[in-house]
Amino acid sequence: MAGFTVAIVGRPNVGKSTLFNRLLEQRKAIVDDVSGVTRDRQYGVADWNGKSFNVIDTGGFVHGSDDVFEREIRKQVKIAMDEANVLLFMCDAATGITDLDDSMAELLRRSSKPVFLVVNKVDNNNRMLEATEFYSLGFERVFFLSSMSGSGSGELLDAVVELIPEEEENAADEEKKEIPKIAIIGQPNVGKSSLLNALIGEERNIVSDIPGTTRDTIHTHYKMFQKDFILIDTAGLRRKTKVHEDLEFYSVIRAIKAMDEADVCLLLLDAVNGITQQDLNIFSLAARKGKALVILVNKWDLIEEKKTNTARDYEKQLKERLAPFNDVPIIFTSVHEKQRIFKAIEEGLRVYENRQRKVQTSKLNEVMLKAIESFHPPVVRGIPIKIKYVTQLPTYTPAFAFFCNLPDDVKTPYRNYLENQLRTHFDFQGVPIKLFFRKK
Repeated sequence: MAGFTVAIVGRPNVGKSTLFNRLLEQRKAIVDDVSGVTRDRQYGVADWNGKSFNVIDTGGFVHGSDDVFEREIRKQVKIAMDEANVLLFMCDAATGITDLDDSMAELLRRSSKPVFLVVNKVDNNNRMLEATEFYSLGFERVFFLSSMSGSGSGELLDAVVELIPEEEENAADEEKKEIPKIAIIGQPNVGKSSLLNALIGEERNIVSDIPGTTRDTIHTHYKMFQKDFILIDTAGLRRKTKVHEDLEFYSVIRAIKAMDEADVCLLLLDAVNGITQQDLNIFSLAARKGKALVILVNKWDLIEEKKTNTARDYEKQLKERLAPFNDVPIIFTSVHEKQRIFKAIEEGLRVYENRQRKVQTSKLNEVMLKAIESFHPPVVRGIPIKIKYVTQLPTYTPAFAFFCNLPDDVKTPYRNYLENQLRTHFDFQGVPIKLFFRKK
């Protein structure tokens, strides 16, 4: 279900970050640390049994006196209770139940959200016996695991994905197909709200030079010039070290949920500052979520001493940083001067169409089998890899299945070749493509 979110909460040093990595890496899911919140908070997308969901690690509490300590824990648990669909309350079998565990348990028992008690560091029989004391906290669903070794994590993931209803996922997809949703994303103070106001011609949002003015996501229905879509303005995603307010925690969760809701993401960059690691983090997360992407290089009017090839050279450098997925439209804009902002929307709607493109199986095989014949897969252990058939899967975002004799031996370079051939012959610009290899 788009936007289904799991938050890991607990006192420090119980292994929350280790569990976070375990949940995301267990099924080879991508770990995207979207910077933008206080120290050690991390965000990622996990996949289990074909279902994806967001995972939030709420670690890194501010150290201080006991009172400050407990107050900070309460703040973050309350935020997680408000925003997440499921709460994983993590404790440590090695140290047993502490006063902080009791205090947090009391708060979580009042929540209407499902709470799973996760007892970590249960890695031998003695620990299992000692861990039975955690039943006294009064939670119905208790899981004993070792986040370090991974034992027990499968049962926890099974319980989590049981709560993701299929019908809601399908309903959300149907709703998204009715009208395109375009999210404006990027770091603070790159001009996201200014872009929205310039497009709709009114002061729909508060615009300020102060980073972080936009706290929540703003939805605006745009219906002019034969165009009909929903614009979503999001709070800026900033580096972790720059954020110290709990309010920002809400902002980042909602910005990430806006990505889940959107079909297309317009990523704004600051032309003066260039593309930063944080921009790459945002781009990576949107791509991993399968969103169509357009990059807008804003404040282009502030670039001085432009030469004939300035834009071309700038675009080339950008694509080098974005590799391997660099088949995205790049538009140089000035929101302040209203330069090329409507072209940005046209590109957004074009990549939206690309994201929905379905290729006939006969045409797909005609083109791709010729490409495979021109450049054969490598030989593995003396056996040639033979790809016999390819079909597009019935998914909302473009995904293709290649049927062959040795699916596990198709390596990344050849996968990249096949993806490039798909992009060369069929217009999937701005859209992430997924390739799967199955046994013939």
